[in-house]
Amino acid sequence: MIALPETAMVLAAGYGTRLRPLTDRMPKPLIPVAGRSLLDRCLDRLVEAGVKHAVVNIHWLGIQIRDHLAQRGDIAITISDESELLLETGGGIAKALPLLGGAPFFAVNADLIWRDEAEPALLRLAQAFDPAHMDALLLLQPREKATGHAGPGDFAMAGDGRLARRGDQPTAPYVFTGVQILQPRLFRDVPAGPFSLNLIYDRAIASGRLYGLPHRGLWLDVGNHDGLATAEALLGGHDD
Repeated sequence: MIALPETAMVLAAGYGTRLRPLTDRMPKPLIPVAGRSLLDRCLDRLVEAGVKHAVVNIHWLGIQIRDHLAQRGDIAITISDESELLLETGGGIAKALPLLGGAPFFAVNADLIWRDEAEPALLRLAQAFDPAHMDALLLLQPREKATGHAGPGDFAMAGDGRLARRGDQPTAPYVFTGVQILQPRLFRDVPAGPFSLNLIYDRAIASGRLYGLPHRGLWLDVGNHDGLATAEALLGGHDD
């Protein structure tokens, strides 16, 4: 039996500065691509995978996200409010842990788009996740297939799936997609306040418990205007 996480953390609190002026008045997760918001596309994937409960954190223009989510009835949604202090990726999840429960959970950035081939990526992650050996399993996109992404890559992956940082190398073979399974134990003894998930990843690397899984399908980086235009051109007029 696959231990499919039934809970997901959806990270939706960022400023989206690279998409200004669009994000001056609209939070990045609500930006539409081919007629559907980034946030709804993310939640659609979670629902398709059988996730029952999503915790969504909010900060910048959070009331718009709160109002938008009130219209969805296909998944239970709890808001983790960071209006007073933006906690970054790691701090945001640490604050939401009491809402996420004690089992491994999906964590997904709300401002990305991925499409699957025959088998959904979230189900593949669940199938591959081994809590006895893994504290985190990250969905990775081969750098040459990371549409709209111009960065040097994030990770190298060993034959058994263990990850290492790019380090001093000019490039790395894989880009982190923003989709992952995490164990709550990763957040023991974390700093109070804002911190990046990179702190968590480095701890997991040090203990040999950070793993990756290559994505099979399209992944779109929509972090800037060029990426957004590319996504619109690829998805416009097509069922997602």
